[in-house]
Amino acid sequence: MSIKEAIITQCAKVSFDEPMKKHTTFRIGGNADIFCEPQNAEELSGLIKLLTERNEGYTVIGNGSNVLVSDEGIRGVVIKIGDAMSEVSVCGEKITAGAGILLSRLAKRAMNEGLSGMECISGIPGSLGGAVYMNAGAYGAEIADIIDEVTYVSTDGEILTLKKEALGLGYRKSIFMENGGLVTSCTLRLKKGDRERIAEDMAEITKRRVDKQPLELPSAGSTFKRPEGYFAGKLIEDCGLKGYSYGGAGVSEKHAGFVVNHANASAGDVLAVIRHVQEKVYEKFGVRLEPEIRFIGFN
Repeated sequence: MSIKEAIITQCAKVSFDEPMKKHTTFRIGGNADIFCEPQNAEELSGLIKLLTERNEGYTVIGNGSNVLVSDEGIRGVVIKIGDAMSEVSVCGEKITAGAGILLSRLAKRAMNEGLSGMECISGIPGSLGGAVYMNAGAYGAEIADIIDEVTYVSTDGEILTLKKEALGLGYRKSIFMENGGLVTSCTLRLKKGDRERIAEDMAEITKRRVDKQPLELPSAGSTFKRPEGYFAGKLIEDCGLKGYSYGGAGVSEKHAGFVVNHANASAGDVLAVIRHVQEKVYEKFGVRLEPEIRFIGFN
């Protein structure tokens, strides 16, 4: 049985030569050879076991909000943790959700339950699993602040659970970035709060994002990690690079920390902008900017 045939027997939703620009917020990327969307943790576990047995590599994405896929696409198997794995349950001050749920949707559910703690990260345009994977954060808060435990599929296909203390959470990092493993669900420990106040705080966060970030254009969110002692956007702006462009990509006029797709950019265009920014910032300030986004499908 071919690998394609074997995957079809294991995963309910499979496609071939799937355009990755449909699955990234940059709206950039060539085709994936094999594209799988597991419907639950058990299906994902079986798929990982199959790929491990066949010695087949694979790439994992969530909402595609923090990635740049190459123009040549992705060889092999891509696994998307998406809407099918987005169930939510609430027990007291704890909320458990599937890794595929968007943070914005989960934050709204928490608000409706009168649970506080997700307000600052409610505007991050990604999924819960992706947020755990990179310990996403915004406005002084991180997902690590509210994690209780995480269930994941290990690299050999076992379904396991770890408490927060064992997750190796740091600035934009977790144990999953180092050791592999696919997050399937996460339990968050929140606090009872006033629903109206929570809604007001979330509305204020949304307004700040709309006012300051280029949400009207495709991007992968904040392009660079925050260098210690600096702000990436400020360094880039002070180099006079606000509005700099190459091909269809450029540094946002609204917020210099964002590289945006303003005219059908290629992945090569985005890379050229990123490299130019890194070079100029290092020349002027001696600071090496490290990308926050993941590069997928590049040699």
